[in-house]
Amino acid sequence: MRKIITISVLVAVLFIPVVSFSIVITESEFNEAHHKIDSLPVGDRVAFWAEKFVGTPYDPDPLGEYVRNRAIIADDRVDCMYMTFRTVELAMSKSYAGTVQRALTVRFHTRGKLDSHGKVTNYDDRYRYGIAMIRSGKFGRDVSAEIGRTTPLKGARGINSVDVILNDQAVNSVGNMKNGDIIFFVKDPEKRKVGEIIGHIGIVSVKNKGIFLIHASGIKNGSGAVKKVALEQYLRGMPFVGIIVTRYD
Repeated sequence: MRKIITISVLVAVLFIPVVSFSIVITESEFNEAHHKIDSLPVGDRVAFWAEKFVGTPYDPDPLGEYVRNRAIIADDRVDCMYMTFRTVELAMSKSYAGTVQRALTVRFHTRGKLDSHGKVTNYDDRYRYGIAMIRSGKFGRDVSAEIGRTTPLKGARGINSVDVILNDQAVNSVGNMKNGDIIFFVKDPEKRKVGEIIGHIGIVSVKNKGIFLIHASGIKNGSGAVKKVALEQYLRGMPFVGIIVTRYD
């Protein structure tokens, strides 16, 4: 369970709770969970940690608070990219300190660097685009063609095309998803603003025969939260043209 702290303010001599926010995953929480899930497949561990973020407020900073503050751990407000980074780091690390070292590999094209205060000095080298995360292989193997029929779609930023499970086929392929699969949602080529092929990222959770999507749902310069929704329902109404799916074997 995530710890919740309620902040109260004095209004008209009454204490009225006005804000609730999530505390970062602590070292003791990590250690307790790690002993229980360490023997599980990586995908199951990814889904486990993704569940811990449900309800966490969305990070409205367009740059990302973790980037702006040069931080590795910034669990109190998250966007879809940070949540994906962090769940993978938590799932693949043997110790809490190890999650920081893992982040220096997972988030960067080369390797992250920290100064003497633990601040990142080279976030310019981070993955900024979801397609680069897919092509790095660090977020699992692209299993899209194993899940559903793929169709070539126009690429961008030096990539000629990408193989995508288009919307209708994606809905029909939900039953082929596995716990901890990472879904990269593909934007309509006509709606891209800076050549971004991927517009959103989420993690699959399979529980009690239900197949869900855990994703940081929000608007930059706005608000939102991490939500857990039925995957099929999300796919039917999503503002994207298709998906690419990666999996840890």
